[in-house]
Amino acid sequence: MIKTLNSHAHRLPRRVALTFVLAAAALAASPAFAADSAPVQASNAWIRWLPAGLPAGGYMQLRNLSDKPVDLVGATSADYGNTMLHHTVKKGNTMEMLPVSRVTIPAHGSVAFQPGGYHIMLMQPKKAVQPGDQVPITLEFSGGSTLRVEFQVRKADATGPGAAGGVNMHSMPGMGDGQTK
Repeated sequence: MIKTLNSHAHRLPRRVALTFVLAAAALAASPAFAADSAPVQASNAWIRWLPAGLPAGGYMQLRNLSDKPVDLVGATSADYGNTMLHHTVKKGNTMEMLPVSRVTIPAHGSVAFQPGGYHIMLMQPKKAVQPGDQVPITLEFSGGSTLRVEFQVRKADATGPGAAGGVNMHSMPGMGDGQTK
């Protein structure tokens, strides 16, 4: 009888361990935990480069594929010491960049991050960033999910991916290109 008790006691922990392993595998395979099932997609990601370590702007199109609104609550990059979500608003005859704590992407909707609107303010570059470079930025969403996006660095007068130019940065305080024309 002692042998039976020991044998039974030995099997119980194995069953418990197997149950935990199977439960962990099921959770890892579920869409909520799968790395490739992010509810938000980013496209046309680019950075407007500015010389002399001036703050740069990050732009993109975000599309929410889910049935619920999703909030972008932050962004980080190993290439910059400080990143913030900003929104440019017109106040009288001037444009002002204001920090925002979140940007809501509606269910099955999209939000454009573009010059003169929402953008990621990239400050304190940790290395020389030049037009033509790729900069990884990790977008942080409410609920803890993240999305790593490669941003293409464009010249100071760029208006978007592949664009040659066209935006006059001189109208925004501190955003001139530092060159005389």
